[in-house]
Amino acid sequence: MTREEKSLVIEQLTAQLTDNATIYLADISGLNAIATTNLRRACHKAGIKLNVVKNTLLAKAMEGSDKDFGGLADTLKGSTSLMIAEVNNAPARVIKEFRKKSDRPILKGAYVEESVYIGDNQLDALVDIKSKDELIGEIIGLLQSPAKNVISALKSGSNTIAGIVKTLSER
Repeated sequence: MTREEKSLVIEQLTAQLTDNATIYLADISGLNAIATTNLRRACHKAGIKLNVVKNTLLAKAMEGSDKDFGGLADTLKGSTSLMIAEVNNAPARVIKEFRKKSDRPILKGAYVEESVYIGDNQLDALVDIKSKDELIGEIIGLLQSPAKNVISALKSGSNTIAGIVKTLSER
C-alpha cells in the first residue's frame, strides 16, 4: 500500500469516526469463511457496517478525529474489525447473538454517544443500552399515562352519573 493510499484510507476512516456516534471494535479472527459470511449478513440485516481495518491506520484516524476515544487506541492489537451503526446497541446484540454459536467475535471496545467501553466484559452493559427510539417510546408512554388515567376516571364517572340519572328518571 502506497503512502497516498494509506492517507486516503486514514481520511476515510477519520470521516467515518467523526460522522458516527456508535463505533465498536471487535476481533473476528479465527472465524472460518462461512461464519464470517454469516456475521456479515447479520450485520447487514441490523444496519451495521462491518470493515476489517489495519490497526495503525485506525489509530491515526482516531488521533485525527475530534472525538476523545480514551483507551480505545490501546485495544488495537491483533485483528480488528470496525462496526459502525445508527442504533447504539445493535452491534452488541449481533455479537451476543452470534456468540451463541461461536466463541467469536470478541468485543475489544466501543465508543457509544461519547462514552468509552473497553473489554469483552462490557458486552452485557452495551446490550442493555436503550436506543433513541426505545427511550422516546418510554417517555411518550410515561407522559400519556396520567392523561389516560384522568380520561378513564372521567368516563367511568359519567357513566355512573348517567346511569343514576336514567334510573331516577324511570322511577
